[in-house]
Amino acid sequence: MNLAAWYPWLKAFHIIAVMSWMAGLLYLPRLFVYHCEVSPGSPESERFKMMERRLLRAIMTPSMIAAWILGLTLAATIGAWDDGWFHGKLLAVILLSALHGMFGRWQKDFARDANRRSQRFYRFANEAPALLMVIIVILAVVKPF
Repeated sequence: MNLAAWYPWLKAFHIIAVMSWMAGLLYLPRLFVYHCEVSPGSPESERFKMMERRLLRAIMTPSMIAAWILGLTLAATIGAWDDGWFHGKLLAVILLSALHGMFGRWQKDFARDANRRSQRFYRFANEAPALLMVIIVILAVVKPF
């Protein structure tokens, strides 16, 4: 199979996967901020738990997996492994994936009514995916090195 012929399709689906993943990474910590406002065990808390779990499991994690598979396939297709911009992007995506894992751990804390962090903490956590997204897009589009 000639991957180069499939490149536009791979790229389109990679962008779709990344957009879906980023939507979740930007929304989940916002849900955490609002979840902090309600009492543990309340109907509102239970609704947030369901929303957070579904967002993470049904949208974010499958999108992250697809973004990784498609992104690595694209990198192989264009031979990006030796390019400095790709190493920087890869590092930023690894950090984004680690952040995804942290969000998953925090979601489990809320699910157990064991959250110990403040709204302020989650407001700051909400900025990290946006910062990494800016870095990733600049590296992928501008290829500064």
